[in-house]
Amino acid sequence: MSNVPVIIDIVRSPIGRGKAGGMLSALHPADLLRQVIVGLVERNNLDPGSVDDLIMGCVSQAGEQAVPVGRTAWLAAGYPTHVPCAMVDRRCGSSQQAVHFAAQGIAAGAYDIVIAGGIESMSRVPMFSARMGADPHGVAFEARFPGAVGQGISAELIAARWGISREEMDAYSAQSHQRAEAARAAGNLAHEIVPVETPDGVVTTDETIRAATTAEGLAQLKTSFNDDALAERFPEISWSITAGNSSQITDGASAALIMSEAAANRLGLKPLARFLAFDVIGDDPLLMLTAPIPATKRVLAKAGLGIDQIDHFEVNEAFACVPLAWQREINADPAKLNPRGGAIALGHPLGASGTRLMASMVNGLRETGGRYGLQTMCEAGGLANATIIERL
Repeated sequence: MSNVPVIIDIVRSPIGRGKAGGMLSALHPADLLRQVIVGLVERNNLDPGSVDDLIMGCVSQAGEQAVPVGRTAWLAAGYPTHVPCAMVDRRCGSSQQAVHFAAQGIAAGAYDIVIAGGIESMSRVPMFSARMGADPHGVAFEARFPGAVGQGISAELIAARWGISREEMDAYSAQSHQRAEAARAAGNLAHEIVPVETPDGVVTTDETIRAATTAEGLAQLKTSFNDDALAERFPEISWSITAGNSSQITDGASAALIMSEAAANRLGLKPLARFLAFDVIGDDPLLMLTAPIPATKRVLAKAGLGIDQIDHFEVNEAFACVPLAWQREINADPAKLNPRGGAIALGHPLGASGTRLMASMVNGLRETGGRYGLQTMCEAGGLANATIIERL
């Protein structure tokens, strides 16, 4: 039996704004994820009882997402009770890690067929809900890393260290919207989106893309993280991070069908891509968002590839300075970096973003005829996953 893991299909919901009145905000997270899973199963004529495991990422596993929301969504779909579910929390990379676990389990011979993905309803379970005002670090951590800061300040520190200006970030952010709108207008996003039924009707397109966005317009926005005390501690910060050059708070779900080559052949399914290499690494928890740089270097070495051999890069746009600092360090072709837009335009539904990026990469390679794709994303605590795939 061939245990080579392959991607058969990836789908996602349209992405809604993560606030009251957002187009997906009336849906329970399990109902949103249920529709995405059903869409994946039905369009591949898959027997749901043949799935060995369901591995789902979710960051805020509290409130409506506290009970294993993947399991709830699966059962709500009417699917067999014998199929198990595991929830993953590797912060923003949760569903990318779910994909890693699925592929690695298949390669090890533990699985034949897995559905991996993620969910985040940021309108109904706001970011930091699981923290509930508690001290997230404790005394020993603070002793080693005194004065830990939030991601917004980390982004400001990255912009300062790499000399990335507000103007550069705003131009990059406007480009993200323009690229996403171009992909939508060409019909390229429709292939990965599963229509979702809401109390207000069926939605089929992202709510987040602002086609008219310009760098000049973004330049009018106020900065988000100004702090006089921290300005004294970090005099190098110029305060340039805004809502416009950061990822959008959103609702969304995504799922990938991953199986062994043997299972794909048995079922008559044609794989879209195969996995070449995986990496996960930690980096400085103060800068926090820099780990995609060493993760990229390591995953390229594992795959035996050079940066010029990669045809498509997906680097999560948590803040514009993250892919820009990555690009400067890696020296990747900027035309290949998030060519269909990223989280600044599409949004960042935390637990669902990893498989959303993978969908963008798989479909981007299909559209251009490219061979290799590399995906990486920063994660809270100074972590990052990286994945290289080969289009088939």
